[in-house]
Amino acid sequence: MKRGKRYVEAAKLVDKTKEYESKEAMELIEKFPKAKFDETVELHIKLGVDSKHADQQVRGTVVLPHGTGKTLKVLVFAKGDKATEAEKAGADFVGAEELIPKIEKENWFDYDVIVATPDMMGVVGRLGKVLGPKGLMPNPKSGTVTMDVTKAISEIKSGKVEYRLDKTNIIHLGFGKVSFGADKLLDNYNTIIDAVIKAKPAAAKGQYIKSVTVTTTMGPGIAINQK
Repeated sequence: MKRGKRYVEAAKLVDKTKEYESKEAMELIEKFPKAKFDETVELHIKLGVDSKHADQQVRGTVVLPHGTGKTLKVLVFAKGDKATEAEKAGADFVGAEELIPKIEKENWFDYDVIVATPDMMGVVGRLGKVLGPKGLMPNPKSGTVTMDVTKAISEIKSGKVEYRLDKTNIIHLGFGKVSFGADKLLDNYNTIIDAVIKAKPAAAKGQYIKSVTVTTTMGPGIAINQK
């Protein structure tokens, strides 16, 4: 695969035989040649668990101290007072049953996160086949099925991210922008790593964190020593 000039220049700065300290890695990202847009900085954590087993799932949410650099659009499924509350709290879209055909038939996905009050989960459940594969299904574990819609919206807007294992037992998520600089990126990084360590399942045996890599949207991976 042919790489662009900027990738090649950035790759020259990374020693592929080395695992960097987290602070070093964030400082290295600052030295990468800049793209024409503010790249997202991504984190990939491989865990020594088996996600096929329910008692080895790793999933949760964490509010990043410096946000993600992206303003998320929130859709809230609610009725009555809770719908009014959601609108006042800054939800981008609020509705109920009338949104189902719009999502199912018009492929409407102009939002990043869905919050629902518990009484609306019967309605939202009808969209499971559409929302599930996109990772948009509200879930009590991630705080997106709740009566406290104000708190849910506030946390999402201020930089709450969800982490979860994929089928290969890796957590992937963006945790900031290149423009944040090394210190803010390091704060966000440490917040996520701490949360993932605390979420270690009791059933997990052996080495829990197998590998950690950070990368930018268009840049090479940097291995981090996080044992």
